[in-house]
Amino acid sequence: MKVFISGNIASVGIKKLEENNISITQWKENRQITLQELIEACQDQDALISVGPNKINAEFLKACSHLKVIALHSVGYDNVDVAAAKALGIPIGNTPGVLSAATADTAFLLMLAVSRKAFYSHKKIIKGEWKNYEPSPELGIEINGKTLGIFGLGKIGLEMAKKCIGAYSMQVIYHNRSRNEEAEKEIGAKYVSFEELLAQSDVLSIHTALTPETKGKFTLDVFKQMKPNSIFINTARGGIHNEKDLIKALEEKMIWGAGLDVTNPEPMDKNNPLLAMENVAVLPHIGSATEETRAAMAKIIVKNIMAGLKGEKLPFEVK
Repeated sequence: MKVFISGNIASVGIKKLEENNISITQWKENRQITLQELIEACQDQDALISVGPNKINAEFLKACSHLKVIALHSVGYDNVDVAAAKALGIPIGNTPGVLSAATADTAFLLMLAVSRKAFYSHKKIIKGEWKNYEPSPELGIEINGKTLGIFGLGKIGLEMAKKCIGAYSMQVIYHNRSRNEEAEKEIGAKYVSFEELLAQSDVLSIHTALTPETKGKFTLDVFKQMKPNSIFINTARGGIHNEKDLIKALEEKMIWGAGLDVTNPEPMDKNNPLLAMENVAVLPHIGSATEETRAAMAKIIVKNIMAGLKGEKLPFEVK
């Protein structure tokens, strides 16, 4: 059996595939593979491990309808036409659960970095602007005892909430399509309307999937409803916020700061005004980028690939 890998995965995954006598072809160029290149690469393959934001759309699926399985190197599958895949009988696997803690760590990191203007202050050192002690430089704000709002209280959001409660005794409110009663019992999270979430959150952290309902959800009108001293955090998908509106909201002090691990588009242009703002912290989509998490993701990918090649139900299948 042959598997094409459209990027890098942890070596433990490569090793396990080889142990199962799988022939591997891997994209090695230092750029994202194009749709046409991906189609061409998969013509003589039995399965695909999709790494990065590849468009697994109807065009690709029709051209590669012979594939027995597609395993995603991610939890999110907003770049996949799941309905078209199902119609062609191609199972799609993802990697849920194992990256919750690492991604929540990134959200927590961004919250602290924004609250203390850490990235901006670090750049001042690099620029040679740290000259002497100043008792009142660009001051940050404290997080202790504040209200954390979670938009999308699933596994990652729950991990973020636990960290904020444990470290800073934060109160937790959330908004989902449906209530998470288990989380309410476990951490005392309070379900609120979307409007209440905006009005009450001191830190608003996004942990929802990118769907037609959430795409472009955070617009200027939404930012206007947030507290002027609030922090917006997005480690989910860049498409959930309107970046031009976010820039304006920050410039006009509708909100206090923002921390992003995801941008729209990705990669972000080096001249994006967000990168020069003192109350903004941006990371290049490293949410789950730890050795332990990547290894766990690779192991799940192999399980999905092996099941699909055998014609068995995937252990982690996108429904």
